[in-house]
Amino acid sequence: MSASELLPKSDDQIWKIYHTTEHVEHAQYWQARIADLTVQSQLIEVEKINNKFLKFNPDLALMVDEDGLWLTANGMKMQPAWQDEVPRLKRANPKNELIARACQIKPQLNPTIKIIDATAGLGHDSLLMASLGAEVILLERHPILFALLESAKKQAETHDYLVNISQRITVIHQDSAQYLTEIAQDQADVIYLDPMFPARDHNQKSEKKQAQVKKQMQLLHLLLPEDGEMDLGDALLNLAKAKVKRVIVKRPKHAAFLDGQTPDHQWQGDAIRFDAYFQN
Repeated sequence: MSASELLPKSDDQIWKIYHTTEHVEHAQYWQARIADLTVQSQLIEVEKINNKFLKFNPDLALMVDEDGLWLTANGMKMQPAWQDEVPRLKRANPKNELIARACQIKPQLNPTIKIIDATAGLGHDSLLMASLGAEVILLERHPILFALLESAKKQAETHDYLVNISQRITVIHQDSAQYLTEIAQDQADVIYLDPMFPARDHNQKSEKKQAQVKKQMQLLHLLLPEDGEMDLGDALLNLAKAKVKRVIVKRPKHAAFLDGQTPDHQWQGDAIRFDAYFQN
């Protein structure tokens, strides 16, 4: 089934929110929350939500359980799994993370560094940056993805390890271009861009068939199809460069430069790189 067949096509489309009896209050909360974001939904109570149920209900939908809000389709379910990132966060420090070097996250020298993540995605990079000591604003314009990020933050606020980290994260529902246009210059220290890519990156040097993308990315591509809401980020680069002294762009190692603009500096990893653009 194609993404266009799965995806709600208009503001009049009603999203299904599956839940069991014990989670009806949580489902009602999320129905009201996405209604605030001008998204219509219908609560559907079911006896059990398991792999079999998801397989026989393949349309793009939402579900609620004890772990919060999920996006489902084609027998899969996905949410920003911040709690799964805890082992990595415990190992991370500003010296061993390229993202910290690129964004100049140095708690001892700059304990209040502010970063705007203008392409939030699932928020994993922002979570890492916040764990290293940065204050991070996540921008997300798509109401469903924004709700998923809100759910992840709520879950983090009840987690022993993540509770303090989550306090350094703010999630804002707004178009990034509009936000960057409206903010004052130097309102943040860094603007971070990690634009979404199609399942196959045509800029890779190797033409070998890539392995199937992870489950999270498969569902994100259904929610944000390449010909629809997916933002490849080109339009954001100049807006970002006009607002802060340091813009950092995360790219696959062999991908083309964002908007064709050669960076001022790079940090290279095994599979990814960080391109830096400095304000003159």
